[in-house]
Amino acid sequence: MTREQCKKQVCDAIDSAAEQIYTLAETILKNPELGYLETKTSALVRDTFDALGIPYTWPHAVTGVKGTLHGRDSGANICIMGELDGLKCVGHPHAAPDGNAHACGHHTQIAAMLGAAAGLAGVMPWLDGNVTFLAVPAEEFIDLDTRRTMREKGLIRYFGGKQQLIAEGAFDDIDAAMMIHAQPDEPEAKLYCRGHNLGFRAKTITFRGKAAHGSTPWDGTNALNAAALAILGIHANRETFRDEEHIRIHPIITRGGDVVNSVPDEVSVDMYVRGATLDAIRKGNEAVERACSGGAQMIGAEQESEDLAGYLPIAESSGLSAVLEDNAASLIGRENLVYGEPITGSTDVGDLSMLLPVIQPSMGGFTGNLHSREFAVADPEKAILLPAKMMAMTAVDLLWDGAKEALAVKEAFVPQMTKEEYIRYLEGEI
Repeated sequence: MTREQCKKQVCDAIDSAAEQIYTLAETILKNPELGYLETKTSALVRDTFDALGIPYTWPHAVTGVKGTLHGRDSGANICIMGELDGLKCVGHPHAAPDGNAHACGHHTQIAAMLGAAAGLAGVMPWLDGNVTFLAVPAEEFIDLDTRRTMREKGLIRYFGGKQQLIAEGAFDDIDAAMMIHAQPDEPEAKLYCRGHNLGFRAKTITFRGKAAHGSTPWDGTNALNAAALAILGIHANRETFRDEEHIRIHPIITRGGDVVNSVPDEVSVDMYVRGATLDAIRKGNEAVERACSGGAQMIGAEQESEDLAGYLPIAESSGLSAVLEDNAASLIGRENLVYGEPITGSTDVGDLSMLLPVIQPSMGGFTGNLHSREFAVADPEKAILLPAKMMAMTAVDLLWDGAKEALAVKEAFVPQMTKEEYIRYLEGEI
């Protein structure tokens, strides 16, 4: 079998399984679960691996599933990822009664990952290496109280799914990894390549004052006023940030008081401090700390901060991206590849890109903004089947002829952190 014949067989197998793949996506869409709680989705992935005859291990990071197809030689191990979790999006047409919804397209990622598995299952005897399919929990950095409880119980150490997986060693045997995300407001078959996203640090600021009856506020210290002054102080710092730093700070008040006729004595503010680089994030974080300290001091309150390592900016492998781009061009035309579009959000794929050659382009076939009630699949072939084919064909290229292309990608990659350094970063030591 030639390489091109192998790719054609892969694509034909994905086309033959199209209805089952779409049904998987629809089932996940109708059963959204938050991070580390994706029990139904995890079970569906395991059932699909069983049906495809793919051996797997689980749990990884509570709900994650890791299945591997083995080729004829060791060669390299290529990872195709999909994310299990939904998020809160009240009012979304497919939201569950608790407000959970797949408003970021993770249901299509899992379906595309499993579609790629269905395509590759029949061609592994011609490939030199392995393909690992990793269903990843908890990409959305939300529902932090639940994750704090899970951490206290020893179930997790880190709040991001790939953070936890890296720490557990799930990527220790992986040579390169890829995933295709949803591209918002893009109904056409376009692939967005080599974009740049922001990293972030997560913060919870607690302001503490003194309770008093609302009719005698002079007897208390209003923690809500301290929080309001801190937020104004953050706004006043925005003009000090350079455009290229892309610093974005967005706080929300998660606890603003208990009853309206009492002076609030404890107020909590959650926020992300985003930036294009670690230095930019640190600069924004210092501004936040000054503003919060000043807001508390102005009214005689106290404040304390809990900082969590959020996600790092992505540093994609150009060599790995080039292989996938060639395959994408063969399916949708090179004129439909869009380069360098900024991705203002954040993803824990960025963390993984510090350690391994990684790519996360994004694919059209969707309408509406991410994380909005308008987000929807416009065309399942574009949103699900095409990404499955692109990733499966890329795996064929990487593992063909002694896995020469995979090994070249790996050799060209220069990690920005060792695993040990990364864990120290998560622990706030660097």
